[in-house]
Amino acid sequence: MASSSAPPATVPASTAAPGQGFGFASKTKKKHFVQQKVKVFRAADPLVGVFLWGVAHSINELSQVPPPVMLLPDDFKASSKIKVNNHLFHRENLPSHFKFKEYCPQVFRNLRDRFGIDDQDYLVSLTRSPPSESEGSDGRFLISYDRTLVIKEVSSEDIADMHSNLSNYHQYIVKCHGNTLLPQFLGMYRVSVDNEDSYMLVMRNMFSHRLPVHRKYDLKGSLVSREASDKEKVKELPTLKDMDFLNKNQKVYIGEEEKKIFLEKLKRDVEFLVQLKIMDYSLLLGIHDIIRGSEPEEEGPVREVESEGDGNPSVEE
Repeated sequence: MASSSAPPATVPASTAAPGQGFGFASKTKKKHFVQQKVKVFRAADPLVGVFLWGVAHSINELSQVPPPVMLLPDDFKASSKIKVNNHLFHRENLPSHFKFKEYCPQVFRNLRDRFGIDDQDYLVSLTRSPPSESEGSDGRFLISYDRTLVIKEVSSEDIADMHSNLSNYHQYIVKCHGNTLLPQFLGMYRVSVDNEDSYMLVMRNMFSHRLPVHRKYDLKGSLVSREASDKEKVKELPTLKDMDFLNKNQKVYIGEEEKKIFLEKLKRDVEFLVQLKIMDYSLLLGIHDIIRGSEPEEEGPVREVESEGDGNPSVEE
């Protein structure tokens, strides 16, 4: 897809189906009014409402254009923007004015495909019901209603870093056929409400969406300042660190063959991060306790190991 500051010319604005009474402002300031074809997303937070609307608009537009045979350098610089004036303004639905931008839409479309995620499933996971808030170490952290996707609010600097590394990341995913412990990045967006920009990064939730995680570790392989604070430890699901792992005499058994596969994958991923000169990374490990799954107050043996990617390598078994 060529770089654009507005929806592609080959796609009529009416295909976006933003709702009756919306006006689209392009560079020529010409406005188009369309009838509602999809629901107007309701969310307590206008930012979330616009994000849901924007994802639906984006996936709808992409569905009108066949995927390119191969990605070109311009695809890694491309973006799709839309400015909306909601003339039949109802505060409980969407703000009266907002903007939505998707970065590198064809690249992330290709990544979703390589990670085995259909665009319509992606859309349903994000928009069927509003995402819920989840605890995050920094910034806002949302999880989709079906717990398959996570949405992290990031800084403009994070977006710039993603842009600079996206081509290398995509090449690596192609090379390893998506078989990686690295975060699976699925979409990158900017939402503008009340003249304030917010940046959203969508990733696959590498924790199981069926089994709850009872213990969580952020492991760096270092013991210096690597113990969770008292404030962190009182949380319902604290993020523990290397010293906590050792102090609990924690062991995870996954079998010799799985261990070999895991270590090979981890080594390959770390070598890739070293090539990018990225130094701040860790392994995020989640443990589901089969006894606590049915008896929350009791401790028991570990059977299943899951983990998620949040800017860190991760493992899913």
